Amino acid sequence: MQKIIIDTNVFVSALIKKSYPFLIVDKLFLENKIQLCTSEELIKEYFEVLSRPKFSKFPDFENNAKMILLEIILKSELFHPKIKLEIIADKDDNMILELADESNADFIITGNTNDFTMKEFKNSKILTPKEYWENHKPISLL
Repeated sequence: MQKIIIDTNVFVSALIKKSYPFLIVDKLFLENKIQLCTSEELIKEYFEVLSRPKFSKFPDFENNAKMILLEIILKSELFHPKIKLEIIADKDDNMILELADESNADFIITGNTNDFTMKEFKNSKILTPKEYWENHKPISLL
């Protein structure tokens, strides 16, 4: 099973619009076709961002966010990164690379192409949701 790190912005997009992030969350994560890798720091960010009042303007965002957060707690594999990195200018995003190092994730999926300018980090390919869905999703879905 593919080990995947999903950046917070992908979960936000999945809850707003039915596009590639939605497909990844709905068809892969919620249906247990991938293994989501998380850390305490990333889960904390998921909760903080998905609870922001500014997203309440989107229909059912709040309820769907609560459901997704519960699924993340229940289904993700929790890792405890041992290293601290300072590679990405946005310091908060370094936790994704730290998690990739610890979990040996196959993929990091992010919509943040401004900060994640590299195509891979160690053994983890860094892809947009579209790139992942079109080229790397598990074959069992085809």
